[in-house]
Amino acid sequence: MCVVALTGRRIDAPGASVKRFPPSNASTVRARIREALERLAATTLVSSAACGADLIALDAAGELGLRRRVVLPFAETRFRQTSVVDRGAEFGPPFDRIMSEIKAHNDVVTLEGPDDDSAAYVAANVVILDEAEALGRAARSEVVVMLVREAWPGYTGLDKQFAEDARSRGLRVVEVASSE
Repeated sequence: MCVVALTGRRIDAPGASVKRFPPSNASTVRARIREALERLAATTLVSSAACGADLIALDAAGELGLRRRVVLPFAETRFRQTSVVDRGAEFGPPFDRIMSEIKAHNDVVTLEGPDDDSAAYVAANVVILDEAEALGRAARSEVVVMLVREAWPGYTGLDKQFAEDARSRGLRVVEVASSE
């Protein structure tokens, strides 16, 4: 049994020249995430709720009956605009449904961090790991970090920092590919 801290790719923007997480891969990635959650015997998922890996994982975790905790880097309305429906209006209703379910259990943490979006996302990633570790200690469960990313080796950007932070804390990291 374990607590999973997850971060990963967002769905590619419409017209993206580089395919890192094409919308057509969503069902495949969902199956991969669900299988990984089952294999790990996850009891809790901690993540943000961006369009892509986060929302897909939160939905799969809900179907499996896992506890879900969401960490937002700033107010939900701003987050929805900048990290969900910016990839397509069709992602708004699933976000709204999932957030409603999680808010009903008081499992949303909203940060009042910096106005700079990139600094806010870095802060949210730290809190995702902090929350997962606190929940893991309370449940006497292992904490595992799941990264949903492109299939090629190496990390970049926030994924790289998240993986480095996780490893510096002694956490095991598992990967799920967002592309073929």
